[in-house]
Amino acid sequence: MDEMRPSSGAAAHLGLASLFPPGLQGIYGECRRLYPDQANPLQVTAIVKYWLGGPDPLDYISMYRNMGCPGQDVPEHWHYVSLGLSDLYGDNRVHEFTGLEGPSGFGFELTFRLRREAGETAPPTWPAELMQGLARYVFQSENTFCSGDHISWHSPLDNSESRIQHMLLTEDPQMLPVQTPFGLVSFLQIVGVCTEELQAAQQWNGQGILDLLRGVHIAGGPWLITDMRRGETIFDIDPHLQQERVDKGIETDGSNLSGVSAKCAWDDLSRPPEDEDDSRSICIGSQPRRLSDKDTEQIREALRKGLEINSKSVLPPISSQRHSHDRPQSRKDSLESESSAAIVPHELVRTRQLESVHLKFNQESGTLLPLCLRGRLLHGRHFTYKSINGDTAITFVSTGVEGAFATEEHPYAAHGPWLQILLTEEFADQMLADIQDLCTREMSKLPKEYSWPDKKLKISVLPDTVFDSPLQ
Repeated sequence: MDEMRPSSGAAAHLGLASLFPPGLQGIYGECRRLYPDQANPLQVTAIVKYWLGGPDPLDYISMYRNMGCPGQDVPEHWHYVSLGLSDLYGDNRVHEFTGLEGPSGFGFELTFRLRREAGETAPPTWPAELMQGLARYVFQSENTFCSGDHISWHSPLDNSESRIQHMLLTEDPQMLPVQTPFGLVSFLQIVGVCTEELQAAQQWNGQGILDLLRGVHIAGGPWLITDMRRGETIFDIDPHLQQERVDKGIETDGSNLSGVSAKCAWDDLSRPPEDEDDSRSICIGSQPRRLSDKDTEQIREALRKGLEINSKSVLPPISSQRHSHDRPQSRKDSLESESSAAIVPHELVRTRQLESVHLKFNQESGTLLPLCLRGRLLHGRHFTYKSINGDTAITFVSTGVEGAFATEEHPYAAHGPWLQILLTEEFADQMLADIQDLCTREMSKLPKEYSWPDKKLKISVLPDTVFDSPLQ
């Protein structure tokens, strides 16, 4: 990428708009509404455009100086706007045209608001590379982003020593959706957050944490401006927020997180494996199984239903061939869709009832077990661990989940590499009480083992090295 000030920028905004692609015109028009005195903004541009084989999907990132809003205690900041996730050209060079009434391209552009440091005369350019990285993820995975999504980054966003190492997404507070000849474009703002705030969003929901950030001036304020120098989380600033808002929210609303990618495995302790298709062969270090296109579509359907708020929790029928009709078939729903996907193997693989099972998780996955129980199953929902080492998956279901092949009579059932475990409310409460120490995240105490002999269930929380070993 290269930083530049286009020589034609002012002319394009003021007099030669007809020469610009209509999709680009629409976004420029909305920016011009907000910044009428910045018709020629500083831009970062991809040297070789994505549609010519370049690595950066965003053609441009425009950078504006926003004076804030003193009346709302909003500080001065830099405002970044991407161009390229939506359809700028309408000629299929990047995005397939899906109609005027649908989304333009992926249906959104990214924005970012970064607090302006004293004495800064030009915006830092690192947010442009961050936005290109997110755009590459969207183009490669075809997962779209939604307001309330969280993004685990595990590194300071500006490559410094900052505590701001993850992101939430929300609607931009100033930019309005734009109707272009190629469809509708909305604007999703990136909000930098600390690890503790990301974890709270995972355990409760992103919108709830965004509301808390809006109420804390130095943590974002009403326009959710990212300050890379922020050294305190909202829970450091106001310790009551964790117990009075987040914990109460999980108890009342449950969690919107329906699953995670994880290091996990399971064993059928009922009997030795019979053949290579037996679930006992689907363990750490085994050769990953591949899913068909139909199976992949069933994954999307499972996640779409799993993420619907206030809807009855439903798992898709094993033989279902339904497709979602509210979006292009080739596009997935959100960042969470891929990471939360339940695995639905081919219908010819037999479903087996198991007598006894042993579940294995790494430390990070194990610490989510209390959330799985408290935030999901005790609210009549389901939660899936999808192995990052193949197609193995473990789904916990409550008695209120429809479409599950695990039942109260046979609570452990496997369909190929997909294991379902049905927990009654009574057993979920018992398990929650027995595994509370997992919330401490103390690596020194691994491995941990929990066993319920009367239920014929065993859970082990093991070091990462166990899962990474090719000999396991």
